[in-house]
Amino acid sequence: MKKLLIASALLAVSSMQQAHAWGQTGHRVTGAIAEQYLTAEAKAAIKQLLPNESLAEASTYADEMRSNPGEFWQKEARPYHYVTVPKGKHYHDVGAPEEGDAFTALQKFSKIVKDETAPLEERQRALRFIVHIIGDLHQPLHAGNGTDKGGNDVKLEFFWDDSNLHRVWDSGLIDRRQLSFTEWTQWLSEKITPEQAAAWSTIDPLVYIAESAAIRDTIYPETERLSWDYLYQHLPTATVRLQEGGVRIAAHLNDLFKQ
Repeated sequence: MKKLLIASALLAVSSMQQAHAWGQTGHRVTGAIAEQYLTAEAKAAIKQLLPNESLAEASTYADEMRSNPGEFWQKEARPYHYVTVPKGKHYHDVGAPEEGDAFTALQKFSKIVKDETAPLEERQRALRFIVHIIGDLHQPLHAGNGTDKGGNDVKLEFFWDDSNLHRVWDSGLIDRRQLSFTEWTQWLSEKITPEQAAAWSTIDPLVYIAESAAIRDTIYPETERLSWDYLYQHLPTATVRLQEGGVRIAAHLNDLFKQ
C-alpha cells in the first residue's frame, strides 16, 4: 500500500511538470530569431561551445532530454521549466520553492556557461538551458498560478479535439497555421522593428515573468470549446511573445559573453 501511494504521488508530480513551453516549433522560432540579434562576441563564444549546433536546435534540448533516466534529468531539472506566481502576486512576493524553478535555474546556468573552468559538457548543457528557459518564461502558462498545473487541468476542446489550455498555448495556436519554424521565423523577424527590438532587449527575467503572469490571467476561456474565435483573439499575443523571447535570448547571451 505504501509503495502504491508513493508511486501515485510520483505520477502526480510527473504529470504536473510535463509542461513543454511552445512545443518544438515555438522554441525553435525563438532560437532562430535570437541568432539575428547576437553580437560578434556572442556568436564566437556560442560557436566555440556549440560548433555544429544552431540556437534553434539547442532550444529544444531541455525538453527532449526529459526521459533521460539520469538523476539530473529525473530529479533536479524537472522544476526548471516554469515558475509559480499566484494571481494578484509578483514573483518577488513568493520566490522560488526549495527545489528551484526557471528563475533560479537561469541564474545557475548563466554562471556555469561563463565559467571557463567548468567541464565543456556542463557549459554546453547550461547554454542550451538558457535558450530554453527564456523561451519558457515567455509562454504565459509557464508563469502558473499554482492552482491548475499551468493550465494542464483546464480540459477543453481545441478545434474539436480533446486538449487542455496549456497544450493550446504550447503548440495548438502556433501549429494551427501549419507553418514550419523557418517560415514562422521569417514572417515574425520581418515584423520586428528596430525600435521594438531595442525596447524588448531587457535581460531581467522578472520582467518576462511579470508579463507572462499578466497575460495568463486574460487567456482563460469562458467556454470549453475553442476554435476560430480563440485563435483570432490570442494568436497575435502568442506571436509577440515568440518575438520578444527571441530578442531577449540574444540580449541575455550578448550580456553573458561581452568582453
